[in-house]
Amino acid sequence: MARQKYPIKHWSYSSLMSYLRNPLAWYKRYVEHVYDTPSTPAGIVGRAGHVALQHFYAGLGKPAAIELGADYLRGVPDFEVNFGVHTGVRAQAAKRAAMLDEYYQAVGFYLARPPRYKVLGIEVASTVSVPGLLLPIKAISDLVVESKGNPGAIDIVDHKFVDSFSPLKEDKPLFVLQALFNYYTIGDLYKKPVKRFILQECKKRKNKDGKSQMRRYLLSYDELGEDFLVFERLINDATKDISTRTVYLPNPSDMFEGKNSFEVYRMNL
Repeated sequence: MARQKYPIKHWSYSSLMSYLRNPLAWYKRYVEHVYDTPSTPAGIVGRAGHVALQHFYAGLGKPAAIELGADYLRGVPDFEVNFGVHTGVRAQAAKRAAMLDEYYQAVGFYLARPPRYKVLGIEVASTVSVPGLLLPIKAISDLVVESKGNPGAIDIVDHKFVDSFSPLKEDKPLFVLQALFNYYTIGDLYKKPVKRFILQECKKRKNKDGKSQMRRYLLSYDELGEDFLVFERLINDATKDISTRTVYLPNPSDMFEGKNSFEVYRMNL
């Protein structure tokens, strides 16, 4: 049987970021499909928020949507939570209660005055082969909506629950990469011009100065220009790299999976 040319079938934004940050953690998750790394409390709260917004934008009332998100959070088993220093039973129970409180506060901030759209799709997953790319790409778009002021065109909306607002100037390369994954997949699926990537951030902790808990970032695809070429080059360079790489090294300084990947490397697994 011929050896598969590439160890993965497609790239996603999360898998590409994982590979650039920590090759061994990437190999474990995306090639060997081992998903035993616990999620951070912040990540779980964020996913619960996404569940609530998914149901809200599908037409469910705010209270019911909020409770479905809370049900998701409660249903995450303890072994999937990275409790950090909270090691005892009582400490972990207290942390779970704090996560639930944080969730209710954050989603309450978001739904106090939720952005309104004419929604065409919710949690839209798609994989597409793009001319010029060596591997297909996959993305999940939180919302696909009609583009205001651009008849016949569509926008992509992404929700994020954060501890602090992102400095757009510093984080723009990350936003652009994510936006381009979504651009190609949604454009192929809907067969319409894709105009903008809208990032809606909700700050989970209440602002002491009373300012809005929401901040919106806009990326216009018409203005990205050279970024499309950089995206293609990065995808293809990463693809060529994984086709020849035989050793995957850990990144002990990776704040998310550094310790785990170094242990995997230390035990020669």
